Amino acid sequence: MNIDLKKLERIARAKRLVQARKEAGFTGPTSVANMLDINVNNYKAHEAGRNGFEAVDGKRYAKAFNVSLKWLMLGEGPSHDLSEKVVTVQPVPIISWASAGEMTGQKPITDTSDFPTIDAINLPEGEWIALRVDVSSMNKISPPDSIIFVNIRDRLLVSNGYYIIVDGTGKATYKRYRPKQTPPWQSVSYEKIEPPKLEGTIKVIGRVRRSVIDM
Repeated sequence: MNIDLKKLERIARAKRLVQARKEAGFTGPTSVANMLDINVNNYKAHEAGRNGFEAVDGKRYAKAFNVSLKWLMLGEGPSHDLSEKVVTVQPVPIISWASAGEMTGQKPITDTSDFPTIDAINLPEGEWIALRVDVSSMNKISPPDSIIFVNIRDRLLVSNGYYIIVDGTGKATYKRYRPKQTPPWQSVSYEKIEPPKLEGTIKVIGRVRRSVIDM
């Protein structure tokens, strides 16, 4: 295969990757990298066609975006081939930020069955809640009105991971964990935003694993 043909195939595959990501409702490469726990620059290079990706990454992306691996890698067949996958739809309670802040109190909220729900497709194993973003402090990842899905069983702190935390006042907030910065909880915004003023002991409610927004 000559170099020009390899380049054309790499670019075509990259275009299908972008299409799959957008149709799956992900806001951008960073939200994908956050969910899959991968290097965002590597993923951006795959979307831009600068670097090609092979079967191992292709399988991961096809599963995350709920598309046919054959279509993603080769451009053959329909993008959504039901014979290749099982789609699971899970109702997730969507709670208020005030309620989120009460999940670590002296009488924590443990029963979320009375909250309204929103359907999510193919969430990984875990215990999930959803919140609607109403501020711009995380707008590089989750613009206002995004829905974020939080695994409250996953509280292990990982550098550059995204979490819902509660400070000593009981206020819940959405931040990225940057252990080498002070404070370690930082905003990710296109705007110039000062680090949050957190009081008392910080408790982790869970890790944000998905951010979606209606276009």
